[in-house]
Amino acid sequence: MSIPAVDLGNLVRTVLFLLFADLTALISAVIGPTYDNLLVPELQPSSLYPPLLGPGAGGSSYLTTASHFSGYVLANVVDPAVALVALGVALLYLFRSFASRWSDSVDSLLPRLIVGVVGANFTVPIAGAILGVAGSLYPVLSGWDGGAWQHWVNLAGWGQVSFSWDNGALAFVLSLVEFAIVFALVIAIGIRNALLAVLIVLLPIFTLLWPLRPLSPLARRGWFLFAELAFLPCVLVIPLELAVGSPDPVTLVSYLAVAAASPFLLSLAGTHLASFGFAGASGLVHSNAQRGLQLAPSAATSSITPVPGAVQSSHPARTGFVGMTRVASSTGVPAVAPLAFGELLGHGAAGLLRHISRPAGTRGPPSGPPLHDGGPR
Repeated sequence: MSIPAVDLGNLVRTVLFLLFADLTALISAVIGPTYDNLLVPELQPSSLYPPLLGPGAGGSSYLTTASHFSGYVLANVVDPAVALVALGVALLYLFRSFASRWSDSVDSLLPRLIVGVVGANFTVPIAGAILGVAGSLYPVLSGWDGGAWQHWVNLAGWGQVSFSWDNGALAFVLSLVEFAIVFALVIAIGIRNALLAVLIVLLPIFTLLWPLRPLSPLARRGWFLFAELAFLPCVLVIPLELAVGSPDPVTLVSYLAVAAASPFLLSLAGTHLASFGFAGASGLVHSNAQRGLQLAPSAATSSITPVPGAVQSSHPARTGFVGMTRVASSTGVPAVAPLAFGELLGHGAAGLLRHISRPAGTRGPPSGPPLHDGGPR
């Protein structure tokens, strides 16, 4: 009786398929509870927009301790500083009486000081009004389609099951990416809430410093960032609603990625929310590119001018290295490589010309034109 031959390739493929199917099932079993039991409760209106003032302000929320801390800062830091500000205003007006050229600056400073002091004392009501406007808009947007985005099975649908059954490693990779994005959304909402609480404590100090022009960007950027963080969930929930009933996991991953990138979408519009409070990269790239384009002509000129004198100067390798280092240190990033290469090439060509102009069997630069023998040939 002969034993049938076993196809080793089919056996390996079957084992790998079962392995990836089990891993995909495990990750899918984790994604659902992570989304339904962590992210969705965080995205509820009562969790995102707890009241700062009014009857429900005494409850436990991430803003309760921040509002109490803000009152403490107002009473122990801002109010004592108001007396110092008033003393400073009196000294400025005394200085204005014998320095007439500063009179316009002093006159414009007084209204700013009044607005800064009043705004610092009303920081919590103003912040509560901003959160109230955003909190009234968010339930309208999140309630579209009956809030179907609040269940992971509505996002994934049966297309996820069929895709996971028909594909092995690809389904595992996409499921792992989905879990990473969902967990990143959970962390992002937590960071948003923490930043709002920190800003509520810092905004009274920033607002009091607003009249001083060198420090005025602190208050302006702080209030802009607070408003952007308040309206961030209104942008984040839209891709989740559009992801309901996604036809395939690739589309679902794309919608989840757009939801995770919602802070950067706001930063592209010129806001201050890039990377949750850090300045966006567009301005940095623009400034560096502009600086590189401005320095490129002068750096190119400086790389060409040493070439004629280098024929009569020191060793070409040392001269080329020094010139290349000078260009690399004085030029913007976009123009470093071509200008440094041009510097090295120019000094190399100068050294080659000097070598060709030397008489045979001599070292060093020639002292004059070659002499011809006047005897008979």
